[in-house]
Amino acid sequence: MPVTLHDACHGCRTSAPLPLAITMAFQPIVNVTTGSVFAYEALVRGIGGEGAATVLAGVESDMIYKFDQACRVKAIELAGHLFVPDDAARLSINFMPNAVYEPDACIRASLAAARRVAFDPNRLMFEFTENERMQDVAHVRRIVEAYRARGFTTALDDFGAGYAGLGLLADLQPDMLKLDMALIRGIDGSAARRTIVAGVLQIANALDVRCIAEGVETAAELEVLRSIGIELFQGYLLARPEREALPRPDLTAA
Repeated sequence: MPVTLHDACHGCRTSAPLPLAITMAFQPIVNVTTGSVFAYEALVRGIGGEGAATVLAGVESDMIYKFDQACRVKAIELAGHLFVPDDAARLSINFMPNAVYEPDACIRASLAAARRVAFDPNRLMFEFTENERMQDVAHVRRIVEAYRARGFTTALDDFGAGYAGLGLLADLQPDMLKLDMALIRGIDGSAARRTIVAGVLQIANALDVRCIAEGVETAAELEVLRSIGIELFQGYLLARPEREALPRPDLTAA
């Protein structure tokens, strides 16, 4: 069922039509200590097989609100059919902080979708990141606080790359921190990266924030990160994204 005018906020009702019909691929975030899937991240795809870069390239500034809402709703609708009801795995959804007018208004369509497919909204995890500096950090902080008050998990994505750094961590204090692959790649051969990641983990632990290493591609990277103290991993080493399916992680590498 599509988003209704009643569910959508003003920005979604007045946005331009989306250029491509979308669907989602899913990639697991794995707890290698327990061998369980902590969450599945929903990654946008075109229904004709178009990758995320192609889809995002077609999203103009006057479509951002509708696109953000459409991605949330599609991810939740698919999760309602694919996820095991009694499983603890979360659904991780990327969202654009600058596409949210008011947290309560902009979450209505997501909650309506969850009700339609009987998906527990407490299993929702929202990842936020910005390719450009956030326009209003105080506004994003209100979004994070509102989502946490509703029982959603929040995550700062791409930490260690671009604008997602210690300043945002201090301002927003999310539940989760996703270490960007720029910090992860080749960490087994880089003393500097190992020192930086160990320092970030120490800070995160002090703030009661859990770390996820994303973009892990080799067993050597995973081994070093695990020795530092990371438990949650995402990357091609464990599983590649699959469109409209939940891939089983390969735990032999862990």
